[in-house]
Amino acid sequence: MSKEKVLEVFRKEAKPLRPGDIAEITGLDKNDVSKFIKELKTDEKIYSPKRCFYQAK
Repeated sequence: MSKEKVLEVFRKEAKPLRPGDIAEITGLDKNDVSKFIKELKTDEKIYSPKRCFYQAK
């Protein structure tokens, strides 16, 4: 599942990333990445340390 792929990148990088960074690393569409980030935030698996950046908990 692509949502798990996105979470894996957050855990591997261990630094705040933008949706565009994730899209570039994974090859996924930026809109899809944004959707997965929203779902991961709802699941409380990632958080936003600053505006437009996200990181795994």
